[in-house]
Amino acid sequence: MDPLQGLVRIGPLLFRAALGRGGLTSRKREGDGATPFARMPVLAGFRRAGMPDRDNAGLRLSRVGSRDGWCDAPTHPSYNRAVRLPFRASHETLLRDDVLYDFGFVLDWNLRSRRRGLGSAIFLHVAKPGHPPTEGCIALSRRDMLVAMPLLRRGTVVQVM
Repeated sequence: MDPLQGLVRIGPLLFRAALGRGGLTSRKREGDGATPFARMPVLAGFRRAGMPDRDNAGLRLSRVGSRDGWCDAPTHPSYNRAVRLPFRASHETLLRDDVLYDFGFVLDWNLRSRRRGLGSAIFLHVAKPGHPPTEGCIALSRRDMLVAMPLLRRGTVVQVM
């Protein structure tokens, strides 16, 4: 199997997933492009604002628009937190031109016990066709995401196998 793809367990189900361009790691660092080898509980979810699709998620998904971002600057006080744009420090924009963040789930990687530089923004999101590598997130096909979403509640563990 491709080392940049893997199997992900969500509840009783297994899904094929795209992993980070840096592969799997037990020593995650900001910017390494790797997916942490960890059991990561779901903390929250989001979806693109204005989409007509029903999401059937197990938790309420916040709607993201053009002012929503996520800070990935390790020296900033908002590191690994949602931020409002415009934002001066390094960040990721949550409203994308592609489908990757049509649905996304914030996984507890370096969030509840946050430490600077240990990696930020590990999301479960929609994969590009063919499952090419992510920047460190876990990505499922849109079809698999829609199947998994009813299982995704606060605390549901997402585990790379």
